[in-house]
Amino acid sequence: MDKNRRRFLGASATALASTAVAMPAVAQSSPEIKWRLTSSFPRQLDTIFGTAQTFAKMVSEATDGKFQIQTFPAGELVPGLQALDAVSSGTVECAQTATYFYIGKDPTLAFGTGVPFGFNSRQQHSWWFFSGGAEIINGVLAKYNTYSIPAGNSGCQMGGFFRKELNSTEDLKGLKFRIGGIGGQVLAKLGVVPQQIAPSDVYSALERGTIDAAEFVGPYDDEKFGLVKVAKYYYYPGWWEGGAMLHNVFNLDQWNRLPKHYQAIVANACEAANNWMLAKYDAVNPPALRRLVQQGCELRPFPNSIMEAGYKASFELYNEIAATNPAFKQALDSMTAIRSDQLVWWQIAEYAYDNFSIRMRGKS
Repeated sequence: MDKNRRRFLGASATALASTAVAMPAVAQSSPEIKWRLTSSFPRQLDTIFGTAQTFAKMVSEATDGKFQIQTFPAGELVPGLQALDAVSSGTVECAQTATYFYIGKDPTLAFGTGVPFGFNSRQQHSWWFFSGGAEIINGVLAKYNTYSIPAGNSGCQMGGFFRKELNSTEDLKGLKFRIGGIGGQVLAKLGVVPQQIAPSDVYSALERGTIDAAEFVGPYDDEKFGLVKVAKYYYYPGWWEGGAMLHNVFNLDQWNRLPKHYQAIVANACEAANNWMLAKYDAVNPPALRRLVQQGCELRPFPNSIMEAGYKASFELYNEIAATNPAFKQALDSMTAIRSDQLVWWQIAEYAYDNFSIRMRGKS
């Protein structure tokens, strides 16, 4: 049994013990429950979908198999982008999804996953638990009879594969780019033509020239789609997803019916799954990136002119939305204040340490 599993089971045991009831009462309050979880992601993305499977397994193990959550990839029960609606209506009890998929309902939900030039993965996690993020996002989700808990993070993503090299913002004008959400809205301000295309169709669209570029996650997942065969320029960083947080979203009625110790177990399992996903990506992305370079991809940093224009366009868009959406303004003000403090600390500690380590790479 690995260390993470032992820690999780220990935390869950503590949650069970904290109910402080007699054994017969525990038995009565530990009903057999079967839920269904629909994911917004295909089985092919084994790290993301694997996180949902890991979460379900942990819940089962911590309840001696009494609480079973069956996981389904996107499309088997409902289409991936309808996961929140399925949970809201009670079609399924829970979903693994990204809240920024649903900015059409309320753009505030973009902050639940992360916005362009927002937080990195650790800062996003800190904002959620200690700076009001959970209350803001769950306040919006409550309107749809849902409740969310973070259950995964990709870390900073790549900027995607491009058929042509980018030298300035002029190269963005008219560029057909497979990207959605609020990142697509920002890039549209720079002349990009955002395209909503299912992952399974991205390769053929790039090959035919229907689109000029596509982004998804990072090297490990991008390699699976074979995009390097049809678009050789691989840009970084994915400044619209500096630390994309995923969530398990629960039907609020179903969540409230759970015994309190089951809720505690689910929350612990979500946190363990969150850590599992980030650690897995940190393990599999470096070798995947090496393989992509060996297959012919050419790594390119986004030109500073594009980064700076993207930053300016991002906050212009945020201020436009905040002017008419109080919840969005609350999230923006919260993020801006916390991010300012976080970056000062990051520069002193994490960035200074990592920057030195990068410069010393290969010298020991």
